[in-house]
Amino acid sequence: MTRATARFRRTASALVAMALAGGSLAVALVAAPAAQADSWRDKQYWLAESGITKAWEVSKGANVKIAVIDSGIDGQHPDLKGVLSGGYDASGSGKPDGQKSIGAKPEHGTLVATMLAGRGHQPPDSTATPSPDAAKTGPDGIIGVAPEAQILSASTWLGSANPGGKSDQQQIPEAVRWAVDNGAKVINISLGSTSPQWPQSWDAAFLYAEQKDVVIVAAAGNRVGGNVQVGAPATIPGVLTVAGLDRAGVASVDSSSQGISIGVAAPAENLIGGMPGGGYAEWAGTSGATPIVAGVAALIRSKWPEMSAAQVINRIVSTAKDAGVPGKDPLYGFGVLNAEAALKSDVPATTVNPLGSVSEWIRVHRRGNLATPAPVPAANAPSALPTLPEATVPVAEPPSELDSALPAAVVIGFGILFPVIIAAAVFQILRAYRRPRTVPDEPETGVLDVMDSGAGRS
Repeated sequence: MTRATARFRRTASALVAMALAGGSLAVALVAAPAAQADSWRDKQYWLAESGITKAWEVSKGANVKIAVIDSGIDGQHPDLKGVLSGGYDASGSGKPDGQKSIGAKPEHGTLVATMLAGRGHQPPDSTATPSPDAAKTGPDGIIGVAPEAQILSASTWLGSANPGGKSDQQQIPEAVRWAVDNGAKVINISLGSTSPQWPQSWDAAFLYAEQKDVVIVAAAGNRVGGNVQVGAPATIPGVLTVAGLDRAGVASVDSSSQGISIGVAAPAENLIGGMPGGGYAEWAGTSGATPIVAGVAALIRSKWPEMSAAQVINRIVSTAKDAGVPGKDPLYGFGVLNAEAALKSDVPATTVNPLGSVSEWIRVHRRGNLATPAPVPAANAPSALPTLPEATVPVAEPPSELDSALPAAVVIGFGILFPVIIAAAVFQILRAYRRPRTVPDEPETGVLDVMDSGAGRS
């Protein structure tokens, strides 16, 4: 087996085993009565501690669409009333609207969606006339980071055999492309694999999102789920990767991973989210940290619609509160999320994404070759017209002359020296052959042997 073949098989195995990045940590799955839902609101500590309630003084995410690529969303949850504006089944499993929970962890997408853009709800026995704001965000239940944003649901079937027959290598790029074409300005991917590599079939889709100026936010993964190091798609350049914090605001031992692609850290333990059927749950994992950061990206895009994706990401990471070792590090990235600073600070404009560019990565590592383009959704799937010019694949720069040939001076010099080198080698061989041996033969000790044993000969 060649090295390339072995690497491909390892990557394929990791991707087939791709799991929801936090669903395995969901606990206390309780279908709480609506009258007790306000107690769940009280547990959303991250709204104040991450500066989100202060950020709401500037923006609540109005007029921004956020795509959730996950296990489908229960659009009937009381806290998601009016939130979903479209859906698509990338899994091929027969739930075309994306508003049904599917897959190995069907509750996962609903947990993510409520944390991202939940609007709460009015108590069923309430007789008071709600205020205009309360009509949008009820006092009970879960309120998301961007409660005035809209959600697009792209269903995927991961973590178990997909009855639709489509692998993650097909589902992920198809979901990304559908989200972009349907107007998403932010994409939340609370999914992860155990491999830092991703299939080439993903390249074109993530490039498409980058060239359409879409912010992609992805989960770093969880150690308790086997993700000691960040796995794809959170390793793709330009993606805003989210690490997890424990309740004390320190890098979580279980509910996070580490890697150089991490951009920012957010709460990942003692989280609260909505469950299919109207219930609620306490859960943990970077799956829950990701919608917190994606929601802040939506707040920024709502406040400054003309701001580029690179500027949005730069605003989030440059205002983060430094943690761990000084500067960017593999546990916290640029630091801990500070939503208030991200919405209120003066941040210099930039044209460069501080987390890199998938376009540049393709140019360097794929040599501009995209053998497998991003799948186009089926003809019967609802799709909005693209709002930006058609994305293009970067053309690889032609190799320089030094890549294919030695400089003329070196070639000429080598041609002159080569006969001299050969003659000297022959002379040394003949001299050694004619010299009689005066000691018994013994094994020769080479450099590799010395280094392997850790000692030389006396």
